[in-house]
Amino acid sequence: MLEYDLSLEKAFDYKGLSNDKMVEHLARFVANLWQIHAFGEGNTRATAVFTIKYLRTLGFDITNNEFFAKNSWYFRNALVRANYTNLKLGIHETTVYLELFFKNLLFGEENELKNRNMHISGSFEKVDIRDKKVDIRDEKVDIRSISKRTLSNIEKLKKAISDREYFGRSDVVQVLQLADSSASKFLKNMVEAGIIEPVHGHGKGKYKFN
Repeated sequence: MLEYDLSLEKAFDYKGLSNDKMVEHLARFVANLWQIHAFGEGNTRATAVFTIKYLRTLGFDITNNEFFAKNSWYFRNALVRANYTNLKLGIHETTVYLELFFKNLLFGEENELKNRNMHISGSFEKVDIRDKKVDIRDEKVDIRSISKRTLSNIEKLKKAISDREYFGRSDVVQVLQLADSSASKFLKNMVEAGIIEPVHGHGKGKYKFN
């Protein structure tokens, strides 16, 4: 599947395309690669690294992964929306959110990149992340189900540890001013929602954002 998508991209001619059409094509290409899920754990990160390197070959001046790191959650959710269809509920896959991401990255536009804009409002019953495992890669998670307070805490934590490779419960306690038990529950919910994953080789109870 990778060979097929890469062969199509190799044969594609960007000549004469407007910026909008170029971005539309790039968004679909990247979304298709991600959907194959060839890289197992870290698939989204691997897709991001590939995308950066490929865009450089096309002449775009992307010196680091800072933009991807800053908008990592949006990038992943946009990839989901680019691959999710539910005809019964009238939901169709769309690359529009991924296109906004690339327009900001490549052309310096200032489109709003907010996860709430990708909510599929009213289409699913509310998911309780405490009771069941949800994985955005499998397109089962309703982003709307996460409370505003939890979203705020996640963003606050991500910002506080943005220069760190991994973090633990003590960091959650310090940044969010939570009790140990509440911090443990917060981490458990984020793991089950596929927002973070355990990191091995650095001691017990270390995590990193997906």
